[in-house]
Amino acid sequence: MAVFLRSLFYNVFGAITSLITSIIILLLFWAPARTRSNVCVYWCRMVMRLLEPVCGIKIVVEGRENLPDTPSVLMIKHTSTMEALWQVGEFPQAVWVLKQEVLLVPFIGWAILLASNPIGINRKKGGSAVKQVIKKGGERLAEGAWVTIFPEGTRLPPGQTRRYGVSGAALARDANVPIVPIAHNAADYWPRRSFRKYPGTVRFCIGPPVDATRQEPKETNLIVQDWIESKMHEISSGYQILTRSSDDK
Repeated sequence: MAVFLRSLFYNVFGAITSLITSIIILLLFWAPARTRSNVCVYWCRMVMRLLEPVCGIKIVVEGRENLPDTPSVLMIKHTSTMEALWQVGEFPQAVWVLKQEVLLVPFIGWAILLASNPIGINRKKGGSAVKQVIKKGGERLAEGAWVTIFPEGTRLPPGQTRRYGVSGAALARDANVPIVPIAHNAADYWPRRSFRKYPGTVRFCIGPPVDATRQEPKETNLIVQDWIESKMHEISSGYQILTRSSDDK
């Protein structure tokens, strides 16, 4: 019951404040881009800080020393909503690569567009979408922004992965910037498509940068994916349970 009530309060508070924040950002359409971005970053940091007192979820970030001093491509494992919100507060200088449909969502999608100038793509277009990421991502990197990519394209349950999209590795190679892999166990406590949020410690692990210029993008993806999936097996109870189940068969 305690988990349900805590989750109820957190979800209702998050929904109401996200709508209010979106409206504020839309009303600030005339303001400098930095102002709109700061409003979005403030809200994301606020809801992340509330996780521990409300839901009992503590956040630990490991490996910040691995972050390059110059703009780079961030590749983050996507299993929950939590990492999407966390990365906004942790990397306020980053822009997302996301599905175009997200930007069409009334209020929230429009606010994301105004607040972070993301790179919206149509994933069904394949090669042209990759070219779009390379072109627009290169422009953002040249302007001093970082680029965040969820390489699997969608949220997956713990223990599952799929072939990484090539756009992030291709962008990093074309722009001559490193890729920073990030693994986490957020879905163990904030499961995808779940109302409940369970107490525990979420570890966000930032890995060593990967040089994308030394090999073809597909090979770079394998290097990044191997690090992320290996780390997931180390830190995620969901991965470990799946591994034990497979071993018992």
